[in-house]
Amino acid sequence: MQGIILSGIGGFYTVLDEAGERHTLRAQAKLRRQRVTPLSGDRVTFEPGQGEAHGWLTAVEPRRNQLVRPPVANIDVIGVVVAAASPEPDLLLVDRMLMYAKKCGVDALIIVNKCDEDDDRAAEIEREYRGSGARVVRTSAKTGMGVDALKAALQGRVHALGGQSGVGKSSLLNRLYGFARETGALSEKIERGRNTTRHCELIPLPEGGMALDTPGFSLLELPLTDPAELRFLVTEFEPYEGRCRFAPCMHVSEPDCAVRAAVEAGDISRERWERYKLLHDDMKIRWRDRYAKGGAVLAGGRFSEDWR
Repeated sequence: MQGIILSGIGGFYTVLDEAGERHTLRAQAKLRRQRVTPLSGDRVTFEPGQGEAHGWLTAVEPRRNQLVRPPVANIDVIGVVVAAASPEPDLLLVDRMLMYAKKCGVDALIIVNKCDEDDDRAAEIEREYRGSGARVVRTSAKTGMGVDALKAALQGRVHALGGQSGVGKSSLLNRLYGFARETGALSEKIERGRNTTRHCELIPLPEGGMALDTPGFSLLELPLTDPAELRFLVTEFEPYEGRCRFAPCMHVSEPDCAVRAAVEAGDISRERWERYKLLHDDMKIRWRDRYAKGGAVLAGGRFSEDWR
């Protein structure tokens, strides 16, 4: 039989078959030998169990794409959630996630939540990302503002919501789809949300598509990439490629750089460009030290995260 993995906990996988029935499966040993780790969203072939016995997951189909954080395959869009109020918006994380989505071939949507608490800050964030290629939707899970527009943008698509803990991902899912999922109160002392989502679960939706609730994270490292290639992950730079004096141009400090001129003219967000420079400098260090003792990098990139 064939189906899609909804979740995996403790070596057991819940798979939805083509008829809408759910099955509990374990992965066959050959998948471990092949170094295949099944993920939520994987299309799989399986042998159903009999009676109370679990079945066996026998094969994982080739993936269209794969995210490492959140760990999910065959995703259509990732909604990058940021709060207009507490916790303090981490726009460097948003930039990393946009680059990450573009590198993985996944559409990105920026969701500015808690707009009821600071609408001016929400408008400022929307302005910064006007040229990013990602649609910005302003919402409030508390009041319902913008939820219908967000639901329409996600309808029929397999989607994940990612971002810092405490920005309201689970609250948005509750508002969007009527889930009764636990949400975490924000710590007033450290302005961090208590992470309430313990694992990634793909949830089929009555309107079509699926939603993935994901653990929050506040630190994400991009996959190791040649720094010269990083500029291709910033959509705002695309119209200026090939128009600089030097080729290749990293758009950091080179003279007669078309991107820098666009920043000075206000055609590219200065804040976005400043954060790009930070990410570029960080990637240069990682690239330089990739073969240093104790600094070996795993295939597919090295990620670090803060699971709270």
